[in-house]
Amino acid sequence: MKPRVGRIQFLNCFPLYYGLLENKIPLNIELIKGYPSDLNRMLKNNLLDMAWIPSIAYARNYRDYILLPDVSVSSDGPVNSIFLFSKEPIENLHNRRVAMSNISTTSQALLRILMANYYQCAPDYFDSAPELGAMLIEADAALLIGDDALRAYYKNDNRLLVYDLGQIWKEYTGLPMVFAIWAIREEWAYTHLDDLKKIHQVFLESIQFSLEHIKDAAIIASQWEDFDYPYLVDYFNALKYDFDGRKQKGLMEYYNQACSLGLIEQVPPIKILDLS
Repeated sequence: MKPRVGRIQFLNCFPLYYGLLENKIPLNIELIKGYPSDLNRMLKNNLLDMAWIPSIAYARNYRDYILLPDVSVSSDGPVNSIFLFSKEPIENLHNRRVAMSNISTTSQALLRILMANYYQCAPDYFDSAPELGAMLIEADAALLIGDDALRAYYKNDNRLLVYDLGQIWKEYTGLPMVFAIWAIREEWAYTHLDDLKKIHQVFLESIQFSLEHIKDAAIIASQWEDFDYPYLVDYFNALKYDFDGRKQKGLMEYYNQACSLGLIEQVPPIKILDLS
């Protein structure tokens, strides 16, 4: 049976796969696309063997998971696809209605952390389908992530104030923010180490190829989008795909703050699979 691998259906993950597509690298896996919340649910229910999941989802299920080394979806400053669009300055949102996209729990928790601990604000949050106009009919501000945020920012006509949560996290903590990590069901991992070594190596090579050909990757990714490729070049260049010590430190800080606000029950250990 082929490894069942979950792929986030956002443009921020395109550089992870561009090298595979361009070089036609064969990889014996079953690739299943979905939003972060979908992949998290499928991995938790053993419908996937490994998947990109929101960082906070690992904290809530870490006893069953172990992480693939060297890879993440992170930023060390602006992320350019996790935005709070607001009618008011962010510091004025105390007790105001804030709509949050319902497709990623990591960004929802990040917004709660930043509002509580950095701005000392307590908005009235509610979940919403990710459609900016509809969100702002009911709210004073709206959180969008991924491709929805990219498109809304590209079309923004300056009527709204826009806040990049990756940038604010860096200002607040001085650390990178890890938005997604590659989790594996731990019991499956130790019985499929040969498969995982190959998957790991192929994806590292794909990422490296993509970063060396970022303009070409952006041109292909923009073909069916409303924005032009230079917009995606800037976006891809802002993202980080490694999982070094600073990324892990940033992730632990995120977990500590999430736990202090009761968003997770406890701070998990970061368990990384040894593929040496």
